[in-house]
Amino acid sequence: MMHDAVRNLGPNVFHPPLQRDEDDMLRRDFLKTAMATAAMTAALRIQASETPAMSNGHFADVDGQHVFYSVHGAGKPLILLHGGIDPDSFGSNLAALAKGRRVIAPHLQAHGRTPGTDRPLRSETLGDDIAALIGHLKLGKADIMGYSLGASVALQTAIRHPDVVDRLVLVSAAMKQDGFYPEGVEAFRQLEVNAAAYGPGVKASPLGQTYPDVDWTNLFRKVGDLTKRPFDWSADVARIKARTLLVFADADAIRPGHMVEFWKALGGGQRDAGVDGSLRPANQLAILPNTTHYTLAVDPMLPAIVDRLLVPGAG
Repeated sequence: MMHDAVRNLGPNVFHPPLQRDEDDMLRRDFLKTAMATAAMTAALRIQASETPAMSNGHFADVDGQHVFYSVHGAGKPLILLHGGIDPDSFGSNLAALAKGRRVIAPHLQAHGRTPGTDRPLRSETLGDDIAALIGHLKLGKADIMGYSLGASVALQTAIRHPDVVDRLVLVSAAMKQDGFYPEGVEAFRQLEVNAAAYGPGVKASPLGQTYPDVDWTNLFRKVGDLTKRPFDWSADVARIKARTLLVFADADAIRPGHMVEFWKALGGGQRDAGVDGSLRPANQLAILPNTTHYTLAVDPMLPAIVDRLLVPGAG
């Protein structure tokens, strides 16, 4: 019976980082192999990411947290929120997204260079952190883009603090727990109890060596405590005013039916847009071919898709 690392961690939790930002193909090949064969109790073959240059690194004391963030490029600000466990989830797409805009990439509570605290991990309070960071940086409004766990945080930022969000990009997001396949939900329920088995393997990996101050076992416990909890944000999603792009993989951890449900909650899928497109909804939906939940954030198609929402005239 298969007992692989990524599947047992659950789709919203673990995103093994790539070896080099310039070599995303190697990362995707690794992930395909890891999904089928890696055992968490064995030494994890997690490839190291090229992390943001420390000359671009800063800390902000906001909302009771000591939040690390890096800054890349110049222009309109885009807050880029990583997936669970791996703060470098976007690989070389970070640099691609920073062309023509100012990308601000925080590390979420207890991830990467942002230290852990006694506060439980919750998408809502992490969203409060992001809103506080936007205020600390005096950005007024910013575009926000998140992947997986980061997408949940971006969504809660838009729900709880609409005044700081201009445009919103949600990559592989669910608006309620049953948006995931049942096996993913079950993996979430098992993550906290299995944290002691998972943590040491990551600590010994290149990812652990890149971020030696992370308490990996405690992080898995906290992420497990977050992801095991039922949620349903569909009523809040229907009230979002920010223009929003949903991005999914064609073989995602999110059920296709939920993708459509999410899209309809944002006003999409209601009618034909008309010959001239004048009746199309303000929000957008993209499903990237030949991708999975685990490869979507580093897929080279992603920045161009995102530009269709964020860059005037690009769509």
